[in-house]
Amino acid sequence: MDKLGEQQDEMWDEEDGFFYDVLRFPDGTATRLKVRSMVGLLPLAAVAIFEESDFKNMPNFIQRTHAFYRRHPELLTNMHLPSQPGVAGRRMLSVFNEQKLRRVLAKMLDENEFFSPYGIRSLSRYHHEHPFVFHHAGQEFRVDYLPGDSNTGMFGGNSNWRGPVWMPVNFLLAAALIRLHAYYGDAFKVECPTGSGQFMTLFEVSQELVKRLTNIFLKDGNGRRPVYGGAEKFQSDPYWKDLVLFYEYFHGDNGAGIGASHQTGWTGCIARLIQGLGDVRSEILAGADVEMSVIKKTVGK
Repeated sequence: MDKLGEQQDEMWDEEDGFFYDVLRFPDGTATRLKVRSMVGLLPLAAVAIFEESDFKNMPNFIQRTHAFYRRHPELLTNMHLPSQPGVAGRRMLSVFNEQKLRRVLAKMLDENEFFSPYGIRSLSRYHHEHPFVFHHAGQEFRVDYLPGDSNTGMFGGNSNWRGPVWMPVNFLLAAALIRLHAYYGDAFKVECPTGSGQFMTLFEVSQELVKRLTNIFLKDGNGRRPVYGGAEKFQSDPYWKDLVLFYEYFHGDNGAGIGASHQTGWTGCIARLIQGLGDVRSEILAGADVEMSVIKKTVGK
């Protein structure tokens, strides 16, 4: 994902500050496909937090970890290692060091890119005005920002991962923000939304994200639920308007439900996120030896 040096076949792009898909050709050369997608955000979920007490109980693990460090320094150069203590003596293993974390969050929290009023889009809105176009072997391949319906008949006419909001990956990112806050604490703040001049801790960012996800289902100022879009039967009929459906995914700009309307298997994650808004407080995460139990209760292991 992020090798030492610049080979053009690693996913991290230092100039853009983002992870991209990599296309490898038959001759062994490679190129990054510079599409700002969920590919660049999901590495945020690759984070593990250890309490100080965990290390005291795992001497063999610590010894083997240090041996791995010595054997493979080239694999670890661009990562955040557990050698540096954070809040309450916690240690963190993450794909991102602090500098790269800030660069990726700046894009994720930009309302002109990923941060919609209804959660994090699967593809940056940047590609609405700047579609990605790739030419190979006389053919043109194109990726546009498509927040709802597709512009082709592929995938049943839905744009799938080219703009809509998906609950399960938003769940993973909300959980990652809580874990990161448990390590960095209140001293680490980012602009949210990007360009607003308003700075938040990562815990506050996670809360803001969850609130935007809940906005999909709540009535707005006009008494209409974004999840139902223009379906008047569900918006106003007294027998249907309060029977909220869990759609497969949601329009990246207006929150309308798309795809299957009974996707409780993953859109049901919203219930746990709402519960977390009431159960978890920043000051709880600041205490020693409570982070893991709180996180497991709120967002799972």
